[in-house]
Amino acid sequence: MTGPTPDAPLPTALTVHQASRVLEIAFDDGASFRIPFELMRVFSPSAEVQGHGPGQETLQTGKREVTIVDLTAVGHYAVQPVFSDGHESGIFAWGYLYHLGRDQAELWAHYEKRLAEAGMDRDAPMAGTTAAGGSCSTH
Repeated sequence: MTGPTPDAPLPTALTVHQASRVLEIAFDDGASFRIPFELMRVFSPSAEVQGHGPGQETLQTGKREVTIVDLTAVGHYAVQPVFSDGHESGIFAWGYLYHLGRDQAELWAHYEKRLAEAGMDRDAPMAGTTAAGGSCSTH
């Protein structure tokens, strides 16, 4: 995802809440969201999760307890979290975080539907990964 467009809301506050495992973000249009780390990890915009094209997404499981261990600003348009499972390649543009916050209910429903279709459970370990969560070597 690219940087913000001129009319896109910009963040005014961002707080990482470790105990409740949510990213709280407020925007200049008055919207504010509490985005669970699990949702961020499951819908990471990285190629490791999204693939390199339609239909190449990797269904994420076992992320309920994931935390953010570091959060770095990327220019003036995004943040890059490092998750406790070792995933660190997702760059979350402000518009994408707004989408995750605004559309949480629909995203959770989509995720649960994909899990059911795959015969999987939210807490199942990721297939074919190491304890650190594995990584994608081509980006």
